[in-house]
Amino acid sequence: MHIEFRHLRTIKAIHDTGGLQKAADMLHITQSALSHQIKGLEDQAGVELFVRRSKPLKLSAAGQRMLRLAEKILPEIDALQAEFEALEEGSAGRLHIAIECHACYDWLFPVLEQFRRAWPEVDVDIRPGLSFDALTALRKEEVDLVISSDPEEDAGTTFAPLFDYSPVLIAPATHPMAQKAFVEAEDFEGETLLTYPVDRTRLDIYKLLLHPAGAEPGAIRQVELTPMILMLVASGRGVTVLPDWVMTSQPHRSELVTRPLGPKGMTRRMYAAARKEEAGKPYLAHFIRLARTEAVKLQRG
Repeated sequence: MHIEFRHLRTIKAIHDTGGLQKAADMLHITQSALSHQIKGLEDQAGVELFVRRSKPLKLSAAGQRMLRLAEKILPEIDALQAEFEALEEGSAGRLHIAIECHACYDWLFPVLEQFRRAWPEVDVDIRPGLSFDALTALRKEEVDLVISSDPEEDAGTTFAPLFDYSPVLIAPATHPMAQKAFVEAEDFEGETLLTYPVDRTRLDIYKLLLHPAGAEPGAIRQVELTPMILMLVASGRGVTVLPDWVMTSQPHRSELVTRPLGPKGMTRRMYAAARKEEAGKPYLAHFIRLARTEAVKLQRG
């Protein structure tokens, strides 16, 4: 017996309307075509699916069995079709994010909260385990977006600029470095430098200042969380270099000072990296717009 989705829709339509003409109207076919379809289905099944000359038209025991099948399968088919249509329209999908910036979590969560409300059908996740091989994960389609300040030449990846920021020294207000207008590489010699637990090649302080000068701090202490780093700095346990926006909403602001790196300061740019073929998806474009807006709000405090 060969059952098609249209057969299930026919059985349900007749059951719901109680008559051939109304069912035909619901299905947008003629009553003659509907009768022919029913006859063909009954010939296949070898049993009658309806009780003849009943008003309203009633299903037989075999028809009731087929109705139960229709009521089970058709909602799943309709849901699948709606899901595919949403994917095609760009209103549903997946946005798994990897971050190459520890300090970005404070900035990212308000963005995600706004995004969640606007795109409830998009599956959002942050993949911290992939953070520092993030662009490789993007190419392998393990993630869909990478937050990074290190764009690469890659024909398959697009890097959308998000915002500029300045890495700054953060030190206790009583620290000798706080008396300077700006800091240089040699100022860190003999100091305890508080950093995130990542490879030093990914830290602004090393890339922009220490490595070019061949300088090293007196000691390094790695700390996972930004508030803990700032608390340790306020307690005189060391100094740190973080993006300038970090200080805008911190409880220790009165105890800390910031100083630029070098006489003119230094600027970095944060990017959102995505696979080129997916960069035009509406929800991805909206995420990037939200990210830019939230960054401005954060930098203004």
